[in-house]
Amino acid sequence: MTTRSVRAAAAAALAGALAVAGTACSDPGGAGRSDDSAVVGIAYEPETLSPLLGYGKDGNSKIFDGLLALDDGMRLRPALATALPEVSADGRTYTYRLRKGVSFSDGKPFTAKDVVFTYTTILDEKTNNPSKGELDAIDSVTARDSHTVVFTLKYPYAPFAERTVLPIVPQHILARQDVNSGDFSVHPVGTGPYLLTHWSKGEKLAFKANPDYWGGAPAVKNFTMAIIKDDDVRATRLRAGDLDGAVLPPALARGFEKDDDKKTYAATTYDYRTVTLPTHNKVTGDTAIRRALDVAVDRQTMVDKILDGAGKPAYGPVPTGSPWFAEGTERRHDLARAEKILDEAGWKPGDDGIRVKNGVRAAFPLWYLAGDRLRQDHALAYASDAKKAGIDITTQAGTWEVIEPRMKRDAVLAGGGAPADPDFDQYTLLRSDLAGDGFNNMAWYDNPVVDKALDDGRRSGDRAARKAAYDTVQRELVKNPGYTFLTHIDHVYVLADRWDGLTTQVEPHDHGLASGPWWNVEDWKRKK
Repeated sequence: MTTRSVRAAAAAALAGALAVAGTACSDPGGAGRSDDSAVVGIAYEPETLSPLLGYGKDGNSKIFDGLLALDDGMRLRPALATALPEVSADGRTYTYRLRKGVSFSDGKPFTAKDVVFTYTTILDEKTNNPSKGELDAIDSVTARDSHTVVFTLKYPYAPFAERTVLPIVPQHILARQDVNSGDFSVHPVGTGPYLLTHWSKGEKLAFKANPDYWGGAPAVKNFTMAIIKDDDVRATRLRAGDLDGAVLPPALARGFEKDDDKKTYAATTYDYRTVTLPTHNKVTGDTAIRRALDVAVDRQTMVDKILDGAGKPAYGPVPTGSPWFAEGTERRHDLARAEKILDEAGWKPGDDGIRVKNGVRAAFPLWYLAGDRLRQDHALAYASDAKKAGIDITTQAGTWEVIEPRMKRDAVLAGGGAPADPDFDQYTLLRSDLAGDGFNNMAWYDNPVVDKALDDGRRSGDRAARKAAYDTVQRELVKNPGYTFLTHIDHVYVLADRWDGLTTQVEPHDHGLASGPWWNVEDWKRKK
């Protein structure tokens, strides 16, 4: 059975579970909300609230805690563990000492058995967790005593500690129910700073502060996330006062610049927009078409015009400026070169200017998510650039329920990106054996050199060797780009200027529920 990708199952952007916000809910936080309450507008909702099924795997889940967490500088810090792990010399054994005196929200104590249960259940082949492959390095996880956990790895997986931000669940509840279909996914119990009070699908998630939180009771006592898919509607409701904050495209956020009561926050990200070029389509599967589109696209103009400068051109999943970026893989806009590539490959202009080869017209549909202005604008700009090279792209909007069955042969304006380690995003994006696995490898990309490099990068404990592996991946994407990467996007948020302590992190593609200035809402303080 096909499962969803890591990104789709994560807290912020479960692609299969998009829901249109009910406009009848004019005040999702309730009329006359108090000074210790906050209501924010997000674009997507999770499909589940169970970490065993993928929720909160990258941290910031609010209901749960991991062994470790990430601070505002993306540095690992202790959470349910008392310190960073002790790592053996061969990089294959990680030992975590756990906090004492921590309880789940039902009052039952947290122990090492809960950690063992969480990881072993996720790795169980019967558990429908799409992020299972992220924990492939684990050979065993054992409780040395009630407050010590030892992970033994099959190979020295360099970023393993980053994987242990994964939320821990209570064994005493989940061992008694079917982890795939039980009610824990909608009635979660965790150790985190907030408790879920209400989840109205397609409308809102409401939380209240956990008064017994081991890190101290949050000052924001009630926190509501209104699920509003449409960017324009989200901006309108923020302006009307229904929301205290929202994630917005840069152009819409600019409309609040003169509002003295609101403040804009921009977060740098690894979040990219890309066009999938499915291998099984006669046009998009042609390497010449792929290479031509890669240089026909004007990335800088997209950054300037669509993002208002809030981002940068993307040449692959790794952003320029990252230490993992392969220098020299930048592709400048060059229409003449695109035309030459197509001419030499036998794609000749027809009477209408659209190229034809062996009776096949250089035309294909490009789907984007309805209501997502940034994706729509990227899709239209991409189609316009392609038309100049003689490639006819028809843009179409739809929900993921409409788009997903078409992904094997139709192009999609997709998104992705994970900042913690190059393995986190590239493996699921490009590994050939993950093609057709939900939203993994949406382009059905198949390159044996890339497959080997991804395995080398995942299994090596040597940073130089890993850098060489991921350089290979990026250079192969120049030779045969199964995706046209367009931009890396800075996330922009607008919030009422009522609290202190708001910051942003370097963010992944998934944002809203797990990321944003509310990543640390439990630390906010009311301004005096």
